[in-house]
This record gives sequence, C-alpha cells and structure tokens, in this order.
Amino acid sequence: MPPHITLTAAATTTAPALALRPWRAADVAALVEIHRDPGLRRWATSRVDSEEDGLRWVRDQERGWAAGERLGFAVLKAAPGAPQERLVGSVVVKELSPGKASAEVGYWTAASARGQGVAPRALEVVTAWSLDVFRAQGLERLELLHQVDNSASCRVAEKAGYGFHGILPAAPPAFPLDGHLHVRRSAA
Repeated sequence: MPPHITLTAAATTTAPALALRPWRAADVAALVEIHRDPGLRRWATSRVDSEEDGLRWVRDQERGWAAGERLGFAVLKAAPGAPQERLVGSVVVKELSPGKASAEVGYWTAASARGQGVAPRALEVVTAWSLDVFRAQGLERLELLHQVDNSASCRVAEKAGYGFHGILPAAPPAFPLDGHLHVRRSAA
C-alpha cells in the first residue's frame, strides 16, 4: 500500500487548487471514464478499457510505490475530501533507484481539464518534491520524453521548467516517431 502522502498546488486566479496523492481502488471508475478519450489514448502507453484494467493499473501503481521505483500520483481538483473533488490527471516519477542520478517523469490530463494549467502545475509540484526528497539518494535530474508531434507536451515541459535537451530516435511501439528529451536539474 502506498504511503499516505498528499502534495498540493495552491489555487491561482485562473485555476483551482490541486491535490496529488497515490492512486486508490476508488479511482478506478473515473480512470476508466477518462481513458475513453481518444486524445489521451493517442499518447497513452497502456490501455484502460474496463474496471478490471483500471484496477490492474491501480495495483501496478501501488506496487511501484511499495518498491520505491515508480511513484504515481492521481491529480485531483480541489482538496481531498471536498465535495467537488474530481480526478483530472496523473503524474508519475519512474525509474527511481538509489544512486542513480536521473529518473523519468510522465503525465496525462483528462480532456475536461486540458488548457487549465493542470499538467504544468501538477508536474511542477511533483518535480520539486522529487528533487528535494531524493537528492540524498543521488537524484540530480528528471527527464521528460514525448514524441516530436506532441506539441502540448512540449509546452507543459517548458512551463514546468524542463529545458529542451535533444532529439531521441523513435523506439516503436511506445514511441513510433522521434522524441524530444527535456531535462530539469536539481537547484543544489
């Protein structure tokens, strides 16, 4: 079972507060509904077509937390427990390993929340937390990868302080086209 951790992004004049916490079985119905979006399915590397798929996906996230190698956060609008709490995205830090200088981040946003600054704000919160918490274990930088034709991900990376680092060759089936590598380094 993942730890009881909640990260937050304060509300702004144009966007509501966000809460980020480990995934729960109670998120499955919303996860399945969000994954019906063709825009999300275009970029997603895993399919969540049913409640069974959703529960398997959530259990994979829990195993990642237990192993300390893949920390997946559900992104919710408003504070946890508020009546209007709604799943709007996901952010993950993966390939974490003590002594390894880099890890990778990934994210997605529900169609209903796109264009509202959810992805860059959530990514910024998880980035700052990760670089702070795992610095003592040797983490110096986070890497963000996306296909070259995913201009929205490029904008999210830039807004969250990830500088463009280079072009990566295609790696089918997950990356059928070349990709962009963005990097954010620890301030220390």
